[in-house]
Amino acid sequence: MPSHVLLDTKFDGLSLLRRGKVRDVYSAGEHLIMVATDRISAFDYVLGSGIPDKGRVLNQLSAFWFGRTGHIVTNHLISTDADAYPESARAFRSQLEGRSSLVRKTNPIQVECVARGYISGSGWKDYKATGEVCGIALPKGLKESDRLPEVLFTPATKAESGHDENISEEAAARVVGADLLARLKKLTLELYAHGVAHAESKGIILADTKFEFGLTDDGELILIDEMMTPDSSRYWPKDTYHPGGPQPSFDKQYVRDYLESIKWNKQPPVPSLPDDVVQNTRAKYLDAFSRLTGRELVTTRA
Repeated sequence: MPSHVLLDTKFDGLSLLRRGKVRDVYSAGEHLIMVATDRISAFDYVLGSGIPDKGRVLNQLSAFWFGRTGHIVTNHLISTDADAYPESARAFRSQLEGRSSLVRKTNPIQVECVARGYISGSGWKDYKATGEVCGIALPKGLKESDRLPEVLFTPATKAESGHDENISEEAAARVVGADLLARLKKLTLELYAHGVAHAESKGIILADTKFEFGLTDDGELILIDEMMTPDSSRYWPKDTYHPGGPQPSFDKQYVRDYLESIKWNKQPPVPSLPDDVVQNTRAKYLDAFSRLTGRELVTTRA
C-alpha cells in the first residue's frame, strides 16, 4: 500500500529557512536539512494533491546519483541517515527517514544549468518559433523529440516563483562571469554524459536534465539541490522511443497532460488530481527509481 502523503512539514526546534514548491529547507547548525515532500507542481503552481512516496524517490535517487558522480564534482550531500543528523532533528526521524538529506551550506549560483540531448519541452517551443534554442541555431526539419546532433548546454534563470526562462550563454556569462560559466558548462556536460550512459544501460533515455551549483564560503564550486530526478529531468522508455511527438515518460509530464485535458487555465484555484492520476504518477516515479538504481525504495518508518 502507498505510504502516507506528506504535504507540509513542521519540526519544533528546527528553523524553517525556505519552503519551495517541493522541498522544505531547515537550518541544522552549520549545515542544512532538505526535506523532499510529496507536493507536486505543474505550470508553476503546487497542485492540491500530493503523490505518495514522491519525496522519497526524489531524495533517494538524488543520493544515488551524488554517490556515482563524486569523481566529476563534489556535491553538498553529507548524509541521508537521520540518525546522523543533529540531535534537534533526530526526534523527527520517522518523518525524515528516506526523504531528507543533511547537506552543506552554499551560496547558490543564480543560473540553472540545463543539458539537452533531445529537442523537447521549452526547447521544442523555442525551436518551432525561432529555429534556435537559447541562441543556438539548430538544423532545419527537426521533429519533436528528435535526438540533437550534439548535446546542448542551455542555461536558464533561477526564479523564486514563476517559470525559469531559457537564456543564452552570453546572457548567463553576464550573470555569473565568463570563467565560472565555462566551468559550469564543462561540469554540466560531463554529468549529463554520465547520466545518459547509465540510464541507457537500464533501457531509459535521459532526454534532458538540469543541475544547480553553489559556492561554499571558501569558494569551492559544488553540486547542490537535486540530481537527475524525474522532477528535474525527462526520462523516456528506450523501447518505445519514436520521434515526431511527445514521448511516454517517467516524469510529471503525465500530470501536465491530464491538466491540459481538463482545460485548466493555469490560474488559481489549483485543481486536485483524481486518484487514478495520483496512483499512475506514483507508479511512474517508482518505476524510474527501481530501474535506474536497482534498489527498493526505503519507506520504513521507525
